[in-house]
Amino acid sequence: MNAKKWTALLMAALLALALAACGGEAPSSSAAAPAEGQTGDLLAKIQEKGEITVAMEGTWAPWTFHNEDDELVGYDVEVAQNIAEKLGVKVNFVEGEWDGLLGGIDSGRYDLMVNGVSVDEDRKEKYDFSIPYAANRTAVIVRSEDDSIQAMDDLKGKTTANTITSTYAKLAEAHGAEVTAVDDLNQTFELLLAGRIDATLNDEVAYYDYMKSHPDAPIKIAVLSDDVVQVAIPMRKGEETKTLREAVDKALKELSEDGTLSALSEKYFGVDISQVE
Repeated sequence: MNAKKWTALLMAALLALALAACGGEAPSSSAAAPAEGQTGDLLAKIQEKGEITVAMEGTWAPWTFHNEDDELVGYDVEVAQNIAEKLGVKVNFVEGEWDGLLGGIDSGRYDLMVNGVSVDEDRKEKYDFSIPYAANRTAVIVRSEDDSIQAMDDLKGKTTANTITSTYAKLAEAHGAEVTAVDDLNQTFELLLAGRIDATLNDEVAYYDYMKSHPDAPIKIAVLSDDVVQVAIPMRKGEETKTLREAVDKALKELSEDGTLSALSEKYFGVDISQVE
């Protein structure tokens, strides 16, 4: 080996030893800096995108439904639009069957579910909820000639129908009823009117809304719950949703204080269901 090659190898070895003594190669600037847009703050992501994705059924009047012109309308549609406006973003509505909507929250496909969601202990363990923005009572609805159900306990041995993960399905099962799974409220009433189920549990205002459109329907409320159910907006649990939840709560408080929620309640339900105690 000639002198020049020997000198080059020696210099390379000395440089390697120097780098090792200093802790190795310095990280590149691209490795040290976080990638652009990689933040755990869901609200920041939504505002950067300029759009919030809201899930709802679109078949549950007067909460979310299509009018005669096939436009998506309802109490929750306007609540969501008002929230989005206060967040400074557009709202992207995605419609689907109830049982898949909460799954979409889990997977991150949807940011919020605004669809008359009742708050219960099981859901509180799995999701973060906004403050309540509506209150409701549960009605047991039967055919007009049926007097066999006078209390919740009379559901034992009866057949009912609901979306299978709904609060109403759980309540019916808790009182001993056999629950048939359906996709939406319209299917529930079809089964009831056809005599294929004995009853259905649903919210009181949904029954009144149905009767406005079907005044001759031979059904009635057999039992009305004493307990008032609170309605709120579920979102994924976790630190990334904290600022979104706070922003949604702030928006709902403002909508309550300025009378917007009361006006929307009167418009769609004929009563003010926004007064949550």
